[in-house]
Amino acid sequence: MPDTRWLNEEEQRTWRSYLTSCRLLFDRIERQLQQDAGLPHAYYEILVRLSEAPGRSMRMSQLATSAMSSRSRLSHAVARLEESGWVRRRPCADDRRGALAELTDEGLARLKAVAPGHVEAVREAMFDALSPEQMRALRDISDTLVANLADAPVWPASEDKYDDQA
Repeated sequence: MPDTRWLNEEEQRTWRSYLTSCRLLFDRIERQLQQDAGLPHAYYEILVRLSEAPGRSMRMSQLATSAMSSRSRLSHAVARLEESGWVRRRPCADDRRGALAELTDEGLARLKAVAPGHVEAVREAMFDALSPEQMRALRDISDTLVANLADAPVWPASEDKYDDQA
């Protein structure tokens, strides 16, 4: 077994700073969505992905992959969203074993009602604290980490419409 490659002092400080910032950011965003909308961030992300999909629907397996969720966890979340009338499941026309999740008109209306508060919370917690140069550096670092960690392309897709605006 090879020797452990311990983090040096600078790497340790970077790691801990990164962890702390992620935890604080995600906690702030989660709290805002729960307090203002009674909606966990994971459910909000499902609504967003469906709203951006062609026909506002996706195969459940594709939705699970794009949401970086297990199929069982996604199925549970979609069941809760169905109870609220925001999502409906329907059979996949070309695969009897597959199912589609579809954003309903009520779900789209809910997303549109919740999105302004969420966007403002993201802006206040993250973008207001960063210069344009820091934002670009953070995106570059994040893209590098995603490429290093992901087994397959994840959302957002690699054909990102913002790539030409850097």
